[in-house]
Amino acid sequence: SYWAAQVITSMVTAIPVVGKDVAVWVWGGYAVGNVTLKRLFSVHFVMPFIILGIFFLHLSFLHETGSGNPLGIDTDCCLVRFHSFYTASDLVGLCLGAGLVTFVVCFCPYFLVDGQSFVECDYMSTPTSIH
Repeated sequence: SYWAAQVITSMVTAIPVVGKDVAVWVWGGYAVGNVTLKRLFSVHFVMPFIILGIFFLHLSFLHETGSGNPLGIDTDCCLVRFHSFYTASDLVGLCLGAGLVTFVVCFCPYFLVDGQSFVECDYMSTPTSIH
């Protein structure tokens, strides 16, 4: 919503010296507008792919070098192979989570939406819920 974008992006003004300039850059002008909403949408769209890339990079490093043991004890006898045990348990969790998200999206899409999201924005008055 407009006021959420206004409040959250105004937090960067707390940065000493450059805060106001950073806020103007994030807003794309001197107030929250269409450019700001497009930028926030882009960040929300791209960020999961970046996180997924970092996850797979981490997984590949872990696969190549193995995990460390801070105690330095040899634990080769207690190793559990990743593929088969953890792959199967992760796939079960993934399927259950994807099923839940699919159910919510298809059958009750407004279940988690705040009612204030449907109220048209009034630039001249701040809602009482924002202090």
